[in-house]
Amino acid sequence: MNNRPRRTLPWLALGFCSGLAAVVVALAHRGRGETGVALAVVLAGRTAFVFFFPAYAGGALSRLGAWPVFATIARHGREAGLAFAGALAVHLSMLAWLFAVAEKPPAGDTVIVTFGLGAMWTLALTLSSLEQYGRVFATEPGRAFRILGMEYIAALFLYDFVISPLATGFSHKLQYAPFALLIVVGPLMRLAAWLRHGPGVRRYSPHLR
Repeated sequence: MNNRPRRTLPWLALGFCSGLAAVVVALAHRGRGETGVALAVVLAGRTAFVFFFPAYAGGALSRLGAWPVFATIARHGREAGLAFAGALAVHLSMLAWLFAVAEKPPAGDTVIVTFGLGAMWTLALTLSSLEQYGRVFATEPGRAFRILGMEYIAALFLYDFVISPLATGFSHKLQYAPFALLIVVGPLMRLAAWLRHGPGVRRYSPHLR
C-alpha cells in the first residue's frame, strides 16, 4: 500500500492547464475560426496523450526494466491518470466548440458514440482514484473494469494516431509518428509484462494503490 498523500485537484489542474496552454498556442497561431479550433482540438488531444501514456504503460515499464526511473513513473501512475483526465476535459471542450463553428459536423455518429464512451470511461476511472469511491472499484470486477477501460482508451488513441492516418494516407507523418510509435509499443509492453509476471500486472493500474 502506498502511503503518499493522495492529492487529486493539483494533478487535475496540471492536466487542465497544460491542455489550455496548448489551446492558447493553437488559437494564437490560427485564430478562433474553424481552422484554429480544429488545431486546438488536435493539440489538446496530444497533450492528454502525454499524460495518458505513463498512466497506461508505466507499470509495465517498471516490471520489464530495472531502471529506477521506471519505478518512479509507475508510482505516479494515478497522478498521470488524473492529469490525463484534466487535459481531456479541455480536448472535449474544444471539440464541442468545433462542432459549433464547423460548416459540417467534424465527426459522424459512430465516432461520437465510440469516443463518447471513452470519455465516460475516463470519468469512471477518475472516480475510482478517489478515496470515497476507491473501495467500490477494489473488487475483482472493479479491477477488470479499470483494465478494460485503459485498454479501450488506448484503442481509441490507436485509431486516432495509426488507423485513421493510415486510411487517409498519413499526409503529416512527423505529426503522428512519435504518438503512433508509443501507442503501438504501449500495449506490447503491457502484454509482455503480463506474459512474464502473470495477472499481477494489474497491480500497476494507474488507479490502484
